[in-house]
Amino acid sequence: MELLQLQYFQTVARLEHMTRAAEELKIAQPSLSKTISRLEDDLGVPLFDRQGRQLRLNSFGRAFLERVDKAFVELLEGRREIRQLAGLQEGSVTIAVSLPHLLPGLLGPFLTQFPLVRLRQRIGSSASMKRQLESGEADLILSSAIVEGKDVVWEPLYEEEIFLLAPASHRLSGQASVRLEALREERFISMNAGHDFRVLTDRLCGEAGFSPFTAFEGDEPQVIGNLVRRGLGVAFVPELSVNRPLSPELRLLKLAGPSCRRTIGMAFGSRRYLSEAAQQFRRHVRLYFDSVGSDVASLLP
Repeated sequence: MELLQLQYFQTVARLEHMTRAAEELKIAQPSLSKTISRLEDDLGVPLFDRQGRQLRLNSFGRAFLERVDKAFVELLEGRREIRQLAGLQEGSVTIAVSLPHLLPGLLGPFLTQFPLVRLRQRIGSSASMKRQLESGEADLILSSAIVEGKDVVWEPLYEEEIFLLAPASHRLSGQASVRLEALREERFISMNAGHDFRVLTDRLCGEAGFSPFTAFEGDEPQVIGNLVRRGLGVAFVPELSVNRPLSPELRLLKLAGPSCRRTIGMAFGSRRYLSEAAQQFRRHVRLYFDSVGSDVASLLP
């Protein structure tokens, strides 16, 4: 039994006329008749009641046609799935991020599962990432600042606590928690002005009644941590960026107040086509943040 026989049988069963079926299939009528006869011989029963060139499906034919139709539906679904998987295996995804420190943990499992997918990273402000999404330069945005706009979907993923990183010798290093107001006279090591996290922490300090004195600003979290370790100031750090194990020369302090948090989320276009690779990566991001956990409590005094 061959697929071609089954395809021919479907057509003959639908038209119940050998000549018209041969014309539709663009084959010679005698050849079609032989194909159907071989199929019936293979099954051991007639599938049609014959009245000249007119055919009628009999009970065997109707039962067999039902099975053949289901088989072809499964085959078509299988072909579609394989094509999608092939597209996924060889696809590419461009992500715009303001949280590059999350990428190693996020991307590692995905690239292990789909080693032929090409991932491209774009870093920028919220405004520039939004432009990249709207222009099609980026498939997805991963950010701690809400991205809004026409045809843009913002999906919150994880609520992250903000801590204070201080040198072990700091006057507050032994406290269980610190109020923002107590940091009024501190020297801060901060991200560059305009960075999403800097905008957030400046706003938190403003709500606490002071403008933080920034002794150093930069865009490398590792440099910021090293400067704090050397006793040159303190720094705000988000929960998921805290390095483990924590250096013995550093202390991580809890900030009192419910507002010392930020929401990590993902944005994508509601009307833009996403490749199979991009759709799979979007699912991976959701699963990652559903399962991510922080052991930061073990690092607190």
